[in-house]
Amino acid sequence: MLYQLLPLFIIGPLTGFILSLFIPSEREKVISGITFLTSGLHFASSLIFICWWLYSGANSFNIKEFVIYANSGYEFYIDLYFDEVGATFLMVGSFLTFLVTIYSRVYLHRDKGYKRFFNTILFFFTGYNIIVISGNLETMFIGWEILGLSSFLLIAFYRDRYLPVKNALKVFSVYRIGDVGIVLAMWASHLLWHENIPFILLQQNELVHHHLESQSAIGLFISIMFLLAAAAKSAQLPFSSWLPRAMEGPTPSSAIFYGSLSVHLGVFLLLRTFPFWEHQILIRILIALCGVFTAVICTLIARVQASVKSQIAYSSAAQIGIMFIEISLGFEYLALFHFAGNAFLRTYQLLVSPSVVSYLIKEQFYNFSPRKDTFEDSWPKRVEYALFLLSMKEFMLDKVMDILVWQPLKNIGKKLDFLSVNVVISIFIPLYLGGLYIWYFGIQSQLAHAYLPGICAFIGLLMVFKSFSERKSPLLSWVLIIMQYLWTTLAVAFNGTFSFKESIIYVSGAVFAGILGYIILNLLKNKEGKIDLNGFYGHIHEYPGKALLFLLACLGLMGFPITPTFIGVDLVFSHIQYQQLFLAICVTLSFVVTGISLVRLYARIFLGPHIKTYHETSLRSS
Repeated sequence: MLYQLLPLFIIGPLTGFILSLFIPSEREKVISGITFLTSGLHFASSLIFICWWLYSGANSFNIKEFVIYANSGYEFYIDLYFDEVGATFLMVGSFLTFLVTIYSRVYLHRDKGYKRFFNTILFFFTGYNIIVISGNLETMFIGWEILGLSSFLLIAFYRDRYLPVKNALKVFSVYRIGDVGIVLAMWASHLLWHENIPFILLQQNELVHHHLESQSAIGLFISIMFLLAAAAKSAQLPFSSWLPRAMEGPTPSSAIFYGSLSVHLGVFLLLRTFPFWEHQILIRILIALCGVFTAVICTLIARVQASVKSQIAYSSAAQIGIMFIEISLGFEYLALFHFAGNAFLRTYQLLVSPSVVSYLIKEQFYNFSPRKDTFEDSWPKRVEYALFLLSMKEFMLDKVMDILVWQPLKNIGKKLDFLSVNVVISIFIPLYLGGLYIWYFGIQSQLAHAYLPGICAFIGLLMVFKSFSERKSPLLSWVLIIMQYLWTTLAVAFNGTFSFKESIIYVSGAVFAGILGYIILNLLKNKEGKIDLNGFYGHIHEYPGKALLFLLACLGLMGFPITPTFIGVDLVFSHIQYQQLFLAICVTLSFVVTGISLVRLYARIFLGPHIKTYHETSLRSS
């Protein structure tokens, strides 16, 4: 009977979040009281539930909640799963959120973003709970997306300052790279299992072995995608540099989310999918190597950091690297114990860091004695000095990501400068209408059927690349994103199995969101005279209503879980075949880069220091 209470761990924080939205900003006690009550009840109920579960034998169980969409060959449903991994993450997350809520009630007293902070905490906590008790990849991805958005909002909490907004955008971009892994893993899983496989079935070794034996290449691909998603989410090399950047948010959010909860979700993903890849020796070696390199390099970087938060961040990434090694060796329970210990330690360190810094400053002032400069010209010392300099430069991790990922995207975008509104209207819209004509009347040859899906998806990808690199016209960037959705729909439609109903589900959310966003951008242009994407302009100060509507429009185009586009994305991938890897990569990259481009649009237009300097700026240090 108590098994049926598992959904309450999601419903509780979600209810608290919705209630907190309607409380006036000046009612601090009520706002914090709702968060305190929600997190407190969640912690108490988690403790009771887990104790009862242990008393009953600690058996894993699965609950298929409800089906969102289904047809003859596809089913999208919410599935919940509970075992020792979920119990550990649920208990630790619930307890730490409760403690940090108590801390934050006083820490953020009279801060103008008080309500917004507690709103976002509850939203984040909802996403976290969805992840830890999810029963399949689709359900997990819902929480994964909520976590990404709420993380962006928390890091950019001091939204009238440049650095928090810039770092929030950087962290969100890395999160979207991790989404590549999750999305492609879901696609390949559809091909392998021919269904949305629940995690509980992965415990059946014979079933997993049977599928992997006949399709080992797909199994290897899925496992590599899991590793990519886990490495990006848990700040493992080469993605480690996002974690100290996330510390720009308030200290409580740094403590609870990036220090202890969010950063460990890569560990959770590996633990949850362990039965799938445990017999793939290559994957275990790759996970171990990822952990070893991260542990060594992040430890070196942590030892030379001048900022306490940065030191803690890199130390946490190093410890997670050790967890990766433990999981690769099969020490699952050791990794769980390690996670709990590291989460509590980092939360404590970050919460006391302001006091520690104050003490050290006073201690240095009264007891300062300069160290004697020495230099030894020997090979061991040369290596030591080189490592010191590399550590000071954080092993150029930001530069590496810039060279490998962001610069190529920007360069591609620059090559597409010919894409203007006039070009889109005069060339690409007629091409699209021609494609619709071919599809509707079925005048396709076998050759066209083989190549048209990839061509259409590639055109959509080029448009979103241009949208990402656009610096002048927000309207052009927005129109290109909408066109990307239309071209992707046409690409999958040429497969012959994508029904008109499914096309409507996928496109409907994008069309309505696209129209709303276009209207907001036009209104803003008419009021301000000119808007571009060369900086952060902070228009949220004067247009908070428009900022909220534009954010909702961005979520609609992004494929956020509350929108029909989210279901549509999963439907699209269910119609992409195994031999259409190019099509799958194009659609995945379009989905990921679209999200980055949309958040970039929102951040540059509405966040950051306002161009009209008479607006108040937050003075609180992050």
